Order: sequence, then C-alpha cells, then structure tokens
Amino acid sequence: MSINIVSHPLLKHHLANLRLASTSPKEFRQLISTISSIVAIEATKQLDSTHVQGQGPLSQFQGEEIKERIGLVPILRAGLGMVDATLALMPESTTVLHIGLFREKVSLQPVEYYSKLPSDPTVDRVFILDPLVATGGTAITCVNMIKEWGIPIQKITLLSVLGSESGLQAIAKAWPELDIWVGQVDPVLNEKGYVLPGLGDTGDRLFNTV
Repeated sequence: MSINIVSHPLLKHHLANLRLASTSPKEFRQLISTISSIVAIEATKQLDSTHVQGQGPLSQFQGEEIKERIGLVPILRAGLGMVDATLALMPESTTVLHIGLFREKVSLQPVEYYSKLPSDPTVDRVFILDPLVATGGTAITCVNMIKEWGIPIQKITLLSVLGSESGLQAIAKAWPELDIWVGQVDPVLNEKGYVLPGLGDTGDRLFNTV
C-alpha cells in the first residue's frame, strides 16, 4: 500500500491554522491552496520528462519538459479548493475534469451526481483532488470511475490535505496500487463519519455555507 505522508514543517504550520474554528472562509481557502501546493510538489517528483532544446537570451540550452498529458480531477465540491494551486504547478496543457460525489448522511455511501469525463481518455495521468478523506468511499468510487474510463491504476494519484487513518486504509485496500499523498493523518473517524480532530465540513468552510 502506497500511502505517502508529506512531512514538512510549513505544511504542519499551515494545517494547524486550517484546523482553527476561528479561521475565516477566505483564510481557509488560502490555506487549502498553500497546503495543496506542498502536497502536489511532493507527489509529482516521479513524473516522466523528456529533453528539449530552447533558445535563451544568450545561447541555446538543454532543458526538460513533462511528457505525459495530465488531468486534474477535483471531487466536487470540496476538491475545487485544490484546483488553482495544483493547476498553477502543471504544464499549460493540463486538463481539469470534474466528478461530483457526495456522501449520503445515513448510509455514508457515495452518491454520484455529476461526471464531466469525455467519452475517451484525453490524458495519460490523473491526479484526484480530495482535501479531506473521511470514510474513503467517495475516493474509492472516483478511482473506479477513472479506471473504467481507461486510465490504468498505476497512472492515478490521490492528493489530499488530511485523511482519517481508517479511510486511507480503506482506499489502499480497495486499490493497493494507487499512489496516495496526504498532508497528515488523523486517528479517529466517529460513528457519523466525521474525522477527529479534522477540519469540519471542508466544502462548507471553503464556500462559507455553514
């Protein structure tokens, strides 16, 4: 199982502020964005690149560029909070594809309500953006949708700001070959499916709909 915890002092600092109940929606959005950048940088270390030659102000140079076509898939709606920061790091050709899933409050099972995937794959590698993993059900379903779309599991990566230990283990058990990158892991998932100490409802805090 490939669960990678990004251990970085800056991430821990920003996450502590993200957890505060007093953090405003504007601050919350900025902190999610900052942490997403840190996680994305760590998770993209192994991207395939190819050599290129360019013309600089004084001479030609040898450089590298990313070979693969990259797709970002935010799980609506909370995943939208990770898009801008992650997209800013990626090549100009990067595609953003949207999948809408919500967790039914009684059964805690994922329900699909939106999918904007083309009929055939238009990318080689996909990064799923889901800031808070609780039970792991929506992420498991999203991976399945992307895999059925035609992307091999080895080319799918899950990026999260925070996850519960049991939720991340559930994802890793369902998809052992999935590459998972998370900022921090919380130990408790209560009977209502909330991560403790967690962040609260990430979507509500991002969009000020509490």
